[in-house]
Amino acid sequence: MRRILLTLLAVLLVPLAPSLCGVGAALAAGGDVPGAKDYPGIGRFKGSVITGYEVKDFDATKLQAAAFKDGKATDERKPEGRVTRIAYKTGAGPSILEVAKNFETQLAKAGFTTLLTCTTDECGGIPFTEALDVLPIPQMWVDGFDYRYWSGRKAGESGAETYAAVLVSKNNDEIYAELVVTEVGAMENKMIDAAAMAKGLGQAGHIALYGIYFDTDKAVVKPESAPTLAEISKLMAAQPELHVFIVGHTDNQGTFDYNMDLSRRRAAAVAAALAKSYGVAAARMQAAGVGFLAPVASNASEEGRAQNRRVELVQP
Repeated sequence: MRRILLTLLAVLLVPLAPSLCGVGAALAAGGDVPGAKDYPGIGRFKGSVITGYEVKDFDATKLQAAAFKDGKATDERKPEGRVTRIAYKTGAGPSILEVAKNFETQLAKAGFTTLLTCTTDECGGIPFTEALDVLPIPQMWVDGFDYRYWSGRKAGESGAETYAAVLVSKNNDEIYAELVVTEVGAMENKMIDAAAMAKGLGQAGHIALYGIYFDTDKAVVKPESAPTLAEISKLMAAQPELHVFIVGHTDNQGTFDYNMDLSRRRAAAVAAALAKSYGVAAARMQAAGVGFLAPVASNASEEGRAQNRRVELVQP
């Protein structure tokens, strides 16, 4: 049972150059999750498909720069910045070592300096895997009794730095590997205050808000949305006659009907939060969702999709 639970823990990976495995369009079409792609300048082990993919403009990750001692971390790092997580699955045939060594060799060519390389017992066994940043099953599978881990760092110009981690394990005979790359940097200020909201509504009749957060495929407003919700309530309090549409927007990942429903539910969740926690009269707000029908950028890139995932205030 413990072995099964450990499998739930995801894997950290680092980028591999496309030349590593010669990934072609046919392979990508054979099973990659929608919207996924290899990390720029990096590839994948031959025959792999992407089973999990996540890019955050700003997030924190965890990586180990030294093996555990007495079941505890001795050098755990938590870099913050733009984080890319990619999980791969490779069919039966190659070993954990072969897949891992290919990643490690490529990372070295890409300019990363190794912080830690270890296998199960050397790393610290089960407790080590429990401290890693991993995507959930079925995107990533981790066997706490059989894995290999690598972490590294690359220094760039003007003091910039990038961290990467790769965890390779297996489920039955299939090899799973997850690459996590963190481009260290400060968080972009996406806060829009009440005055900016009023100006946007007055000049354009609508304004996009990027400070309202939801988990992927969820319609529950996250706690870190509070500053933006507070500014909306200030706007509404300053203009007692103002009525607004709260409009949810998504990227193009998923079906039309699904995104229309998700965007509507997210808009409704924002209106409900404003009414319940900030005292904005429900009658002054109307929720609507338009899915991916009103993009502000191309959905062909993650950067564009991030701009399209938003909530807007619209003045009738």
